[in-house]
Amino acid sequence: MPNLKDLKNRIASVKSTRKITKAMQMVAAAKLRRAQEAAEMARPYAEKMAAVMGSLAASVGGGEGGPALLSGTGSDKTHLLIVMTAERGLCGGFNSSIVKLARQHIERLRGEGKTVKILTVGKKGREQLRRDYGDLSIGHVDLSEVKRLGYANAADIAGQVLDRYAAGEFDVATIFYNTFESVISQVPTAQQIIPAVFETGEGEAEGGPQYDYEPSEEAVLEDLLPRGVATQIFTALLENGASEQGARMSAMDNATRNAGEMIDRLTIEYNRSRQAVITNELIEIISGAEAL
Repeated sequence: MPNLKDLKNRIASVKSTRKITKAMQMVAAAKLRRAQEAAEMARPYAEKMAAVMGSLAASVGGGEGGPALLSGTGSDKTHLLIVMTAERGLCGGFNSSIVKLARQHIERLRGEGKTVKILTVGKKGREQLRRDYGDLSIGHVDLSEVKRLGYANAADIAGQVLDRYAAGEFDVATIFYNTFESVISQVPTAQQIIPAVFETGEGEAEGGPQYDYEPSEEAVLEDLLPRGVATQIFTALLENGASEQGARMSAMDNATRNAGEMIDRLTIEYNRSRQAVITNELIEIISGAEAL
């Protein structure tokens, strides 16, 4: 039977842990509102920009004369995987789900004989991938000092990626992140950003609006494509930010409830042990009195 003092100390320890997890849950809930609003506000802009670039790409075509970010290098031998995770833990399976999807892509690409390079954004992804794929890492972006993500952060990452592409370091780039759906649902997503891929929609049907571009469609697309890469990365960062806070809020809520249940069990065990000690002491007193 556990010592009463040990049980009492353990109950006090779990109560302290519950206070921490409850506070973290409340902080995550407050941050989630701002992060969710930012992610939802960025979606229409990203979708419209993708639609405009998709329309231009359909007109220009992806031939040899098209922009390099659209036509590609003519090969898909070397792949750059940009794995975007959180700088901190205690957010359930948020980081692990992104890394798991990236691992699946790495194994598939290597099985096909492709060369894989990894650029990590966020400490947790780097820590998990370093164990098995440390030799594939070509860089890391540390955002631990960034209090609020802005477009400038995405532009810096996009600049690194575009410089590496211009230097011929890779042929295809894909970003990995979590798309925010709700507090309990974040969807691991892989999105190719180089060469640019656009969904074919019905927006260019016959009779629809026709536009003239100045100076030319090729020149406009040449300018928009680098901005599109930065916009996609920025959208992914915002989606990740909302998903991280949603996952942390859910994880801390579960931890708080589990701590409460553990406190109840320990309290029952403490009361039973205390009752047994009191009973034994009464038996000893009664036995001693009868012996006189």
